[in-house]
Amino acid sequence: MALIFLNGGGMRGGPLHHQLRGTPLVRVASSAPKYRYFSVGDRFPAMHEVPTGGGSVVGEVYDISLAVLGEHLLPAEPPELELGVVELADGTPCLATVLRREYVASPELIDITDIGDWRAYLARRDASGGPG
Repeated sequence: MALIFLNGGGMRGGPLHHQLRGTPLVRVASSAPKYRYFSVGDRFPAMHEVPTGGGSVVGEVYDISLAVLGEHLLPAEPPELELGVVELADGTPCLATVLRREYVASPELIDITDIGDWRAYLARRDASGGPG
């Protein structure tokens, strides 16, 4: 078992939550304030650690089995993301899917660091009829 920090469609109520196969929620948490947070083409979010100018990201921590992680969650991730480790606000390290370095300059990235919450970004985008 390993802790994983989810901050997109895998969270409760999200379209990808079923991939967790009943994995227990440990807690709602925020990341340490050292990540840029992006909407990738308005399809999914991505975190990228930066030395300065980062923010906190809201998410959920799950106690996931390595079997569920390797057989269900990771194979469904888009190519722009990879498995990494992030730091939570309380200093806890967690697995997470993070933006691959080669995509940091992608024109598809919409910086949503100031929002820091995928659900809030989607609600704002949908209310305005366009990107956040």
